[in-house]
Amino acid sequence: MRRPGRIALGVAMIGLMLAVTVGIAMVRPESGGPGNGALAGNAAVGAAAGAAPGPATRTLARCRTLTMPDSGCEAAWEARRRHFFGEDKPQ
Repeated sequence: MRRPGRIALGVAMIGLMLAVTVGIAMVRPESGGPGNGALAGNAAVGAAAGAAPGPATRTLARCRTLTMPDSGCEAAWEARRRHFFGEDKPQ
């Protein structure tokens, strides 16, 4: 391959890597700033929708931090799972 061809290939590869890097940065921004945890992200989505977190959401947020089994948390997770899979809708 001649020199101009190598230069064009190198520029094309650098452009492709730059495009991939920008795409990844836009899809998954870096976490690390204050308030960028998983719970804060869920609260931001709820606030953006204009709805305050309900009692079920607060219960699940509390259950995420527990290390011991809790029957109330297990019931809340089961209700959320049924709702997610659409098993709680009348047929």
